[in-house]
Amino acid sequence: MLTEPTLTSRHEDGWDVPLLVWRADRPLLAVSSAPLGGGIGVRNWVVNATVPMSYHRDDPAEHLAGLAGQLGLDGPGVGLLTGVDVAEVVARTDTGVRVWATVGLGTPLQAAEPAPAGSTVPEPAPAESGARVGTVNIVIQVPARLGDAALVNAVATATEAKVQAIRELGLVATGTPTDAVTVLCPVDGAPAAYGGPRSTWGAPLARAVHAAVLAGGAGSVVPWSQRCTA
Repeated sequence: MLTEPTLTSRHEDGWDVPLLVWRADRPLLAVSSAPLGGGIGVRNWVVNATVPMSYHRDDPAEHLAGLAGQLGLDGPGVGLLTGVDVAEVVARTDTGVRVWATVGLGTPLQAAEPAPAGSTVPEPAPAESGARVGTVNIVIQVPARLGDAALVNAVATATEAKVQAIRELGLVATGTPTDAVTVLCPVDGAPAAYGGPRSTWGAPLARAVHAAVLAGGAGSVVPWSQRCTA
């Protein structure tokens, strides 16, 4: 299964920038919406990398693959990006399901609200004192094999639990424009058919995600790059 995440850093653009690394003691089955290692497949590691609010690269998958190479990570993995200082990760466990979340809610939105005129793609926030960090990255480990449909269902359940927490934090929002979810489980074993919020594994998953996002979003989050230049 996954190790507890290791907090490390890489030297980039003159800064020592933090990142979290999870390593698996054996390959895991994953479903993810991450820029690197998205989709469904076997994965060996997860990286959640802080980036400055001025981040403007149009090759995030290649960037993350390069970071994985610097860390000596072998085989396929999952790579996530965020303006949040990943040292502020929140961990929660419920009935064997483990959840880690980095929570930035500075750019909340309703999923179906109209996009800004002339664009449907969120642009990076400027690197200025008023920049607001807005990404919720959630990494979930389920201790039992989930079938492919249950993996997809688990992503929906995690999103529903995230939205519940965001609403309880007082925001009329469903998330931010750049949120990502990764669910990992063992490759072997009889696959569970369901991942919904009343299923064997979906229920504790929902509770753990809700608790992590609620705790992570309770205080104000200062963008890592703003903190470094203050």
